[in-house]
Amino acid sequence: QVQLVESGGGLVQPGGSLRLSCSLSGSIVKINSMGWYRQVPGGQRELVAIISSSDTTNYADSVKGRFAISRDTAKNTVYLQMNSLKPEDTAVYYCNANVYYTIFRRSDYWGQGTQVTVDS
Repeated sequence: QVQLVESGGGLVQPGGSLRLSCSLSGSIVKINSMGWYRQVPGGQRELVAIISSSDTTNYADSVKGRFAISRDTAKNTVYLQMNSLKPEDTAVYYCNANVYYTIFRRSDYWGQGTQVTVDS
């Protein structure tokens, strides 16, 4: 069973920084991509940043230049460095992994979510 465990959320003042981590455990063949999504109450879950197995990255326009996604392949861990945080970044952040669990079959897995609150 694949599990994603997130850490690093919390309360930060506007302009501050936080670093989220997400570690994948379980039996897999290959990680296709890992990423971060966020969701506010009553809103839809939206993509924040994603990194592929070839290290191609993609960011939401609202976070470009402020957030950076990276990964440690040896640890099956993805990070999200968040700088210059704004109140509108406040949300629950979810880690996502798209993995091959057999040679031909892949699926999406989600973490439990970690709260990020940007407030003075």
